[in-house]
Amino acid sequence: MRIETIAVHAGHRVDPATGAVAPPISLSTTFERDPDGSYPRGHLYARNSNPNRDALEACLAELEAGAAAAAFASGTAATLAVFHTLAPGDHVIAPRDVYHGTARLLREHLAPWGLAATFVDMTDVAAARAALTPRTRAIWVETPSNPMLKISDVQALADLAHGAGALCVCDNTFATPILQRPFTLGADLVVHATTKYLSGHGDVMGGAVVARARAGVFDAIRAFQAAGGGVPSPFDCWLALRSIRSAPYRVRAHAENALKVATFLARHPRVERVHYPGLPGHPGHALARRQMSHFGGMTSFQVAGGRDAAMAAAAKVRVIIRATSFGGMESLIEHRASIEGPGTTTPENLLRLSVGLEHPDDIIDDLSQALG
Repeated sequence: MRIETIAVHAGHRVDPATGAVAPPISLSTTFERDPDGSYPRGHLYARNSNPNRDALEACLAELEAGAAAAAFASGTAATLAVFHTLAPGDHVIAPRDVYHGTARLLREHLAPWGLAATFVDMTDVAAARAALTPRTRAIWVETPSNPMLKISDVQALADLAHGAGALCVCDNTFATPILQRPFTLGADLVVHATTKYLSGHGDVMGGAVVARARAGVFDAIRAFQAAGGGVPSPFDCWLALRSIRSAPYRVRAHAENALKVATFLARHPRVERVHYPGLPGHPGHALARRQMSHFGGMTSFQVAGGRDAAMAAAAKVRVIIRATSFGGMESLIEHRASIEGPGTTTPENLLRLSVGLEHPDDIIDDLSQALG
């Protein structure tokens, strides 16, 4: 089936008790045990499983064409679950411009535990190869990257990882399975912040790990999910599953708007540089054309005049909202370096823009008056 049909039907079934087409929300934290000690209806306790979470996980696995999925309370919780399948002394290769929350986990929380990490320019496969050690167990790929919109070659990095006996893990949050299919390119695990495009309304937080194979590392992720307890509520799962039904149409509309906005920004005299893989001048444009169906709804741009000029432009927007996050209906803009804090590698004059579902001309008019 095509992804539009999968998005509507995966994880959904008519409620056998009532005939309801929309799924009910199961709020119970515990489930009845039979006299023989068994749980024939499949659920024991809400930390282990829940009907709404089961439905969401089935949907996510089918969307990514994977074998299984584990849902978490946030994208960061999903990321942490992957890293916790590794052991002290193991080594991870990650992008130099990876999402700052992922970098913070590796540097501040997992390094003291004994997990080593090397950060490289992941667009340079030779740099990733040079970073390999005998203890490398995972190559973390984020493409397009956050917030620089760099494009990495998933197939080449997956081949490199497998040749070293390591996992290839792809954060597919920016692209979503609507625009990019990492498993077809060789990835072993796909990570999502379902808070973003998949939920798409700015009203629910969640994350997920999807596995290409059900056995092996996914068993460890499932065990960590139950033992760690960082799981989404039944209502969060219900909201995310509801929202995924419209995701193929929303995500493509975001991408269409973003290309128009990025094209405008690239011609503006007060913009030094635009980071958007849909622009022919982007260094990763040709690769993005090969491994993505559209170029996504995220762009970032550097304002001439430095940090103060960028902050001043963000202060003047009227339609666009100054806020963190992305993937929702409304356009959001933020000065990324000040969000990331000390140690950021993001240029001080860079604004990250999540292009929403407003009319693109209204977004462009707002940016035009804000930039002056």
